[in-house]
This record gives sequence, structure tokens and C-alpha cells, in this order.
Amino acid sequence: MHSLVVFAGNSNPKLAQDICRHIGIRLGEAQVKRFSDGEIQVEIRENVRGKDVFILQSTCAPVNDHLVELLLMIDAFKRSSAQRITAVMPYYGYARQDKKVAPRVPISAKLVADLIEKAGTNRVITMDLHAGQIQGFFNVPVDNLFAAPVLLQYIKESFRDNTVIVSPDAGGVERARAFAKRLDSLLAIIDKRRDAPNKAEAMNVVGDVDGKTAIILDDMVDTAGTLTQAAMALKQHGASEIHACSAHAVLSGPAAERIIDSDIQSLVVTDTIPIGEKAKGCDKIRILSVAKLLAEAIQRCHTGSSVSSLFV
Repeated sequence: MHSLVVFAGNSNPKLAQDICRHIGIRLGEAQVKRFSDGEIQVEIRENVRGKDVFILQSTCAPVNDHLVELLLMIDAFKRSSAQRITAVMPYYGYARQDKKVAPRVPISAKLVADLIEKAGTNRVITMDLHAGQIQGFFNVPVDNLFAAPVLLQYIKESFRDNTVIVSPDAGGVERARAFAKRLDSLLAIIDKRRDAPNKAEAMNVVGDVDGKTAIILDDMVDTAGTLTQAAMALKQHGASEIHACSAHAVLSGPAAERIIDSDIQSLVVTDTIPIGEKAKGCDKIRILSVAKLLAEAIQRCHTGSSVSSLFV
């Protein structure tokens, strides 16, 4: 078995350190810096010949910089004779652009997949893809992990009976139904209409939320427009408490302010993306770590063990 090594770009260094601590190895030495014009330079500072390399990099803001960092690191390892290269992307940027929604627009998630594959990666590990079919955009193996075990444990420990799991839109019903089944909770759906990107309006609530603790479940929180509109609709329909859980804390633009001013009492997210300074100052936001889950997946990929059994 070739030795396992983990490296990281600049997107989420703390998560990388936490993963290495769970595995019991040190983080590999790599320098990712910029020239004065913003051009990215990568230098791997240790021998990786014949090794099983895992590169941890979420393509979060600044999305394009972190994506190019990942591509250059993959190329550097390929040219350094690594035995196998796995891109570990806890958050896969551009995932929302997974299909043509209008004439003459790109399928950006597919292009990003092509770039990552062409750069030389042999495998991809990601988490809670916005659209599961993105796995089919790759011609190399893709392991789509789920933050569900971490979030489910939190919900079980924090909330008692009389809960209802709420999908903020029709696209998230399957995810919400799976959580509701595991928790033996009711299910509700927000009927939402989107007039423009990053703008959403919650119109109606399908299901009984009156007098119940509503837990909104989504894969990501970006500008928090969908989330806060959903909370408003739930409040109007008689929910006694409103909480939210999400895998990816994008939290861009006015997200922190919207959450602070909303009816949401708590928002639980994972550390797939490091949250910004504004969000750090919001006492409604709690962060759960997926480092142990990712570390276990990396070790199982390295040894050839089952990854799907993590979620049974």
C-alpha cells in the first residue's frame, strides 16, 4: 500500500489540520502563493513520488482563485509522479449551475468537472452536492458524502418531540424526507417562487407546522433569502420555534444580517466552508465539524474499504 499524504490549498486550512489530526498524520508541506498581479504559484515542498495524495480544497469564495489553486496543485502532483491524486472538495463550487435553465448559457458544473479531471485527478471526494447528477459529469470515481450523520446527531440531542422537518423548496424534498424518516418527524414543504438569482419568495406551506418546532433543512445557505422567507412563512402558519440546518455555510452578501433580523432562533452549519467575520459575530450560528467524517472517508478510499457504509 502506498503511503497516504494530505495537502491543502488556502480555502480551509483549519479543516485540513483537523482531518490530519483524526487520521494521525501531519499536513503535507505545500506553498500556494501569489505574484503581485494575482497569478497563483504552487510549490510542493516534499517528495510525493509513488504516494497516495489527497488534496483538500473547497471551491468557496473567492471561488475562482480556489478553483485555480486546486487545478495547479493537481498538476503539480501529477508532474511529481504521485501514484494517485484525489481531490477532496467538501464544497463543490458552481454546483448550482448543473443544467441549462435558459438558452445560450453554460453548464458550469460540467465544465468545472472537466477541468478537474483534465488536470489529472484520479478520484473526487465531495460532500452534499447541490445536484447529485454532477457525479455523472466525471469519468473518474466520485464519492458524494453527506453531512447527515453529524446533523442528525445534533437534532436528536437538541430537540425533543413535536418537530417537523421543513424543505425550503421542492428540490430539497427528498433530503428533508430522509431526515424526517430517521427522526420519526413530520414533513412540511415551502412552496417558493424565484424571480431572479439569489432572490426568493416563500409563498405557502404544505404540511402542518402549527404549534410545532420547525427545522428548515437545506444543503447550503447563500444570501439567506430563501431561509428567512421560509422562516417568515412558517411563523405565519403558527410554528412555535424555527431552527435551520445546512451543510454549507456560503453566507454571502447580507446573509448574516438577514439571519440576525429573522425569526430563526438558530442556524446549524458544518465547517465545509470557513465562515466570514460577519457570520462569526452572529450568536444564532453554530458550527459542527465534519473533519472526522472526511478523515474516515479518506482512510477508507486509501485502503479500498467501503465509503457508502458510513451512511447506512
